[in-house]
Amino acid sequence: MIQEIGLFQQPAFAPFHLISLNYGVIKWGFGVARRERLCFIDNSRVFWKTQEERKRIVMADKTLNLMLPGNPRYQPKELIPFFGYDNLMRGLAEVEIANLKALGKIGVIGKGDIDLLTPELISRLMAITTTQVDEVERQITKHDVRAWVRLAQEILPPELARWTHVPLTSYDPLDTGRILVYYRAYLTVLKPAIFEVMGLLMKLVEEQAQTVQIGRTHGQHALPITVGFWLATILSRIVYNAYELEHSAEKLVGKISGAVGAYNAQVGLGLTTRSEEENALTYEETVLELLGLKAAPISTQILPPEPLEHFLHACFMMSAAFGQLGDDCRHLMRSELNEVAEAFEPGQVGSSTMAQKRNPINFENLKAMWKKNVGEYVKVLLTLHSEHQRDLTDSAVMRDFPTILVNLMTQLNTLRRKNQSGAPFLARLSFNNEALKRNLGMNAHVILAEPIYIALQMAGYPDDAHELVNRKLVPRAQKENLPLAEILRHYAQTESDPYIGEAYGRIPAEVKEMLACPEKYTGDAAKKALEVVSLAQESVCELSGEA
Repeated sequence: MIQEIGLFQQPAFAPFHLISLNYGVIKWGFGVARRERLCFIDNSRVFWKTQEERKRIVMADKTLNLMLPGNPRYQPKELIPFFGYDNLMRGLAEVEIANLKALGKIGVIGKGDIDLLTPELISRLMAITTTQVDEVERQITKHDVRAWVRLAQEILPPELARWTHVPLTSYDPLDTGRILVYYRAYLTVLKPAIFEVMGLLMKLVEEQAQTVQIGRTHGQHALPITVGFWLATILSRIVYNAYELEHSAEKLVGKISGAVGAYNAQVGLGLTTRSEEENALTYEETVLELLGLKAAPISTQILPPEPLEHFLHACFMMSAAFGQLGDDCRHLMRSELNEVAEAFEPGQVGSSTMAQKRNPINFENLKAMWKKNVGEYVKVLLTLHSEHQRDLTDSAVMRDFPTILVNLMTQLNTLRRKNQSGAPFLARLSFNNEALKRNLGMNAHVILAEPIYIALQMAGYPDDAHELVNRKLVPRAQKENLPLAEILRHYAQTESDPYIGEAYGRIPAEVKEMLACPEKYTGDAAKKALEVVSLAQESVCELSGEA
């Protein structure tokens, strides 16, 4: 079924993601952001009403500033409809439109007048760009929201123009509009991308659940694990943060509470009473219901910072998990380790001068985006205080908050990026079994010191078995380059200490066999890896509403 779509009506943003991917028609996705009434969607195909209209819209969109916040190098096109510069006023516009509808709903604006708010007028209000607002602000109002109101009043008929922004304060539409955009960016772009990456990582964990790898702590060989176990530790973090993102997104709230948050105009001028009489809701609830939001329990001129801070913190922590994956893989790609390899594409160059290089650029990008987000998240922490009922020292800082989502989306796109054959980057990750075996074998003769000392202690060795292994057995194994289990056996047979021989004799045969084979000392690594895969599968079902 083909249906006309609007920008902020659920599932409003889905088609714009598709349009922005259509490089052949709209370069850099600039066609995603304007005149949405001219677009139709049928499953995954996008149509314009006529070819002439398509040309006109594309040409018009080329004049828009759709730059995302942050470095111009990192511009995930999926987020342009939300945070592209000239789209930043659309959230505000939707709140202002809902406010007009609410005034009509409670009878402040007469039915004949509110009926003048046609879909065409709404579309024109939604199309007011940030650049237009900037121009009016600089030249006339010196106030961004009043600049938008002025532009809106030029579009609306007089019967509606006079009611624009009544009884709001600036941060009613600004804060609430931003919340709408954050929520929808998460729901329609970030969330599906996270699920896609989780699916790719789940497959890797399953495939490598049994592949033995030397575990490392403090940069040193520690105990054997499996590749799947290592990857599962990261997948588990992603699952945790996916829940945190979902929960924090669902707790995002709006406000229509006026200049100090006390509903002064709404109560003093009778809007609250009229609203409660008409539909048993406060005026704030009436407006926010039209937007699909709940109201903050209390607010000042601005929203309380915690809900958005928690949402951005969840984004930040998700970014950290991907940064961990990048950092681990970057180290494991070191020439001397060589356990992991990035896919190297035809025509790709590793170094401008060292032609032999194969650098871990994608994994380095994952970590770099997290580093960028560390700096961005500090800005969030700096906005947790606002003097009395509001000061303006946070306004400029908060404009940078979407950069956290931009950096996170850049990480997701790195992991999902397809080659010419359509295979995502993460699916093209390869593991060098020869190097894995070589690195495990490098210290295989001593890495089972832990089970040897514990086995001796459990077999009744009366002294400190750790001291025995640490001070006597390990140095000898290293000097003679012999397996620690063999050194233990020889020590038990030849040394005068009767306790060691007795304890060694009581160690079960199957344990002795394990002590001679590091590959068998992986504990529950494979089992835990597969448990995390099951947990991840359950989380995707639950968070997508399929549970």
